[in-house]
Amino acid sequence: MFNLDEIYSVSNFLSLCNKTVENNIPTCWLQGEISNLARPASGHWYFSLKDNKTQVRCALFRLNQRNVKFTPENGMEILVRAAPTLYEARGDFQLIVQQIEPVGVGNLNLAFEQLKSKLTDEGLFDPSHKKILPTQVNTIGVISSSTGSVIQDIIKVLNKRYPFADILLFDSVVQGQGAAAKIEQAIIAADNSQRCDVLIIARGGGSLEDLWAFNEESLARIIYHAKTPIISAIGHETDTTIADFVADVRAPTPSAAAMLATPDKLELLSRVVKLSSLLRQQIAQNQQRQQAYLDQLQLRIITPDRQLNYLSQQLDYLSHRLGNIITSIVDSQKFKLGSLSSNLKQHSPEAQIKHAITLNQLSAKRLNQQISQLIQHHKQTLVQLNIRLKNATRQLINQQKNQLANHAYALEHLSPLSTLSRGYSITTNTKQQVLTLTTQAQSGQTIQTRLSDGVIYSKVEKIEKN
Repeated sequence: MFNLDEIYSVSNFLSLCNKTVENNIPTCWLQGEISNLARPASGHWYFSLKDNKTQVRCALFRLNQRNVKFTPENGMEILVRAAPTLYEARGDFQLIVQQIEPVGVGNLNLAFEQLKSKLTDEGLFDPSHKKILPTQVNTIGVISSSTGSVIQDIIKVLNKRYPFADILLFDSVVQGQGAAAKIEQAIIAADNSQRCDVLIIARGGGSLEDLWAFNEESLARIIYHAKTPIISAIGHETDTTIADFVADVRAPTPSAAAMLATPDKLELLSRVVKLSSLLRQQIAQNQQRQQAYLDQLQLRIITPDRQLNYLSQQLDYLSHRLGNIITSIVDSQKFKLGSLSSNLKQHSPEAQIKHAITLNQLSAKRLNQQISQLIQHHKQTLVQLNIRLKNATRQLINQQKNQLANHAYALEHLSPLSTLSRGYSITTNTKQQVLTLTTQAQSGQTIQTRLSDGVIYSKVEKIEKN
């Protein structure tokens, strides 16, 4: 018999099991892979956390999702801080998740912050070490991928804003394994070439993993020790890398980097116009001061007409000199404006296109001439070969005719008909066997005798031997 006090209802038993689990198993961290992820309308997340052997049900309630900065997906490797419990309604063992982090990304963030703190303590980000961008730029070096849209954006901005500068592309992969080493090599090559006034390190936006090549410590130190001023334009404005902190200037986008590296041609022209206006004002003011000074001198004159004439000559001389100065200054400004206009025209592709068209036309003409000469040469060769073939054929036919005549003569000389025509004959039996001895014939046997003009059939009457 059993004791009634030892009988539990299902709910009481599961409640007891739940208290036992919660009181004896502590909250802990687990690592595994997400599967069977569900997001019902309640806002809670339900999934299974599994490894290569087992799995366990998990629940992440909506209030615990406030600090989750990513969207979980099936197959994602994660770390969870969870407390074990028993869902009494179904009797299922499950984990109540309190905190969740993706495996790998969390480590990258930690590595980023540790390296940032280390380089900050060493002074690599100190503004006192930043190099000032040059005011006059002739050549801009760009470290980026030749296959991406970044270099095209930079070229487009520079052609519109400041087409006078040359662009040198130092091609490098900007993502994936080995990308940091390639970028370092490109920066060293650009810096050692001493051809660039400023360098732009650029690439498009991406995730933390995509941009990780720009968070390597070795790359940061190469940027820090570079002699050429460097502008970083990595990712979007919200993306931040170690390279941005150590570079001399950070641009929010590659296009903005091109604008930071160069002055605007319209601003330069506006500045020239303002300087010209200021110069005219200064000349006018100077002329007014000179005129006022002359007026004062005139007031001080108490000499006769000779001194007045002398002063008048001096005035004319100064006025003429002042006019020459004004003309010289205006001509100088016109010459500078003409030089700027000429430089703009030189960068136009129209002359290069015309030159390329002329070269193509000359090449086509030369090619047609060479083809005509080659065809004419082959025609002459074909005619000569045809004549030689006809002569060789004629000679071969004559040789064959002579050989045929010789063979016919020899056959005629050896023919048995020729022998028969001289009085000889050939005797055969009915089996067409030639009779050369009397023993081969018998009395009464029919024989055939071939002469030069026909055959005689006869019967043997008698045989005599010599």
